[in-house]
Amino acid sequence: MPDHKSPRPYSRVRPSRKRRAGAGSWLRLGASAVLLASLAGAVWLASLARTLPELSGLEPAPSAGAIVLLDRHGRTIVRRGEAGQAAIRAGDLPGTLVDAVLAVEDRRFYSHFGVDLIGAGRAALANMRAGRVVQGGSTITQQLAKNLFLTPDRTLERKVQEMMLAFWLEQRFTKDEILALYLNRVYFGAGAWGAEDAAQRYFSKSAHELTLGEAALLAGLLKAPSRYAPTSDARRASVRATVVLDLMLAAGRITEAERIAAAEAPIRVSRGNASPGAGWFADWVLPQVRELAPGHTGDLVVRTTLDIAAQRAAEQALREGLNDPALARGAGTGALAALDHTGAVVAMAGGADYVRSPFNRAVSARRQPGSAFKPFVYAAGFEGGLTPDDVFEDQPVRYGSWAPENFNNRYEGPMTLETAFARSSNAVAVQVSETTGRGWVLRTARRMGVTSPIQNTASAALGAYEVTPLELIGAYLPFMNGGRAAEPYAITAIEAPDGRVIWAREDAPGPVVLAGRVAADMDRIFAAAVETGTGRSARVPGREVRGKTGTTNGHRDAWFAGWSEGMAAVVWMGNDDFSPTQEALGGAGPAQVFARFINAAPVYPAPLDALLIEPARRDDPIAALLEMPAPAPEPDPEPDGDDPIAALLGRMGGD
Repeated sequence: MPDHKSPRPYSRVRPSRKRRAGAGSWLRLGASAVLLASLAGAVWLASLARTLPELSGLEPAPSAGAIVLLDRHGRTIVRRGEAGQAAIRAGDLPGTLVDAVLAVEDRRFYSHFGVDLIGAGRAALANMRAGRVVQGGSTITQQLAKNLFLTPDRTLERKVQEMMLAFWLEQRFTKDEILALYLNRVYFGAGAWGAEDAAQRYFSKSAHELTLGEAALLAGLLKAPSRYAPTSDARRASVRATVVLDLMLAAGRITEAERIAAAEAPIRVSRGNASPGAGWFADWVLPQVRELAPGHTGDLVVRTTLDIAAQRAAEQALREGLNDPALARGAGTGALAALDHTGAVVAMAGGADYVRSPFNRAVSARRQPGSAFKPFVYAAGFEGGLTPDDVFEDQPVRYGSWAPENFNNRYEGPMTLETAFARSSNAVAVQVSETTGRGWVLRTARRMGVTSPIQNTASAALGAYEVTPLELIGAYLPFMNGGRAAEPYAITAIEAPDGRVIWAREDAPGPVVLAGRVAADMDRIFAAAVETGTGRSARVPGREVRGKTGTTNGHRDAWFAGWSEGMAAVVWMGNDDFSPTQEALGGAGPAQVFARFINAAPVYPAPLDALLIEPARRDDPIAALLEMPAPAPEPDPEPDGDDPIAALLGRMGGD
């Protein structure tokens, strides 16, 4: 009898059926998920499409309009552009400039459909490898869409809208028309919008007459107009133009011989169209006008906060100070910025001579403030419970391996904080910072308007970070305003020639950032610094003046920042290459330049109701918060001994 067992029916079939059933379920789930994701994506895209701006009024080559800047009294400051100036047309593109722009911005412009998938993929790969954004993948069409219709925010929603608009532009216009739109609207630095305006601004010629080298220079500006503008740094602009020529050669748009000839030919930037006087202010304001009135193509009248009389006083005071060897002491340049109590820019001098150097040091030069940072240290200390009458020991101190020194290595023993501030004692300032807590000091500075990054080290108390003059004087406004902050601004309204208001600034008081008691204590020590301390040269007969001096290591930077009767101003003097001066001091040249400016400029007294003269109410939640004692000092992670800035400041003189 055969030895076998009866088979169990379906024993091998049932598991197989289960597997097939499971796979089918996963497929159905996957399909459902894809469908839901597609629907959600479609809904999201539809919602973004509904938020797209109105597109019907766009023209391929609009007329360029003039922009007239008026000062606060309605006087003309400068006129940029010409009414009715011919714009670049699609049928008459400047070939040399177009070749340069396409080589550096969008090589496949004539072959893609608005979005360059190859370029975007290459940029994404490079960014992933670098761990940060090092390349951009936007086409000229996408850049045009962003410039015409969108904000500069870097968000996924904005990027998707940019792509949608790029597709629409490619359907609506020819490639040449898109190029014309782009060239007529893109910013080339120094207040020049559009290729024709830029060609006139830099070379006093039409965009159609540009040489190969000039076209390469203009195309090179598109990446970073302010950084590469030849009026700011001619050498940097020339190097960038050479890079563009190399790209044009690589793209096959020029020959090797043409590249060599263009690189060797000198490029002369015209100064004939440089606006004298308020040119620094105009260059700073014009990009803001385009941001506030996007897409507007006609003439514009811009009402600004500048006062021509104050501007002339600022330029003259700074020029005289830099031309006087006894005041300049080896400082080759400087800057002056003045604000009223609302933050309105009243005067702005970005150097000694705009025609020779249009670089605006008032808003773009980043330098260490030195002792001009000490007011924020003392304000934090007063918030934490200290008073001007508290006594500290002016003596050598050490934190880790770092030991700050006073000017000329002089120490005077016990002194009140009022005296220490007036005499600008480094040793006492660092003690106040360490006693109060560095974190509290930095938060106080940030709350008052300092936006530049500051490292949490002991040397921060002596201004071991970089700041622009405009930023520094903006952060001083709460001291002048009795505790109320104000952000610097320059434009009050933008109008059409017929008086129609296109944009207007909404006036609103700034936030309270200092309690009344703290503001009063600060006013007291600021007065002492001018009356008996390092700022004595800033005194003006018959005027109440408050302020603080600042001098950095090696006497590379000299500052005075202060105010008088509603006008706040900062003066910086130094050298663009960061070289040391011949012992320039904040209490010498800058203080005297400040005094000359204040003495000659119009008076701008703030209305009493705009200032927090009385101590803040105890039931005011903001005041209550500001009156709270400071937290305990935050531990320093032992960096001071290896901190090169701290090491330098340890050998630094004061004011």
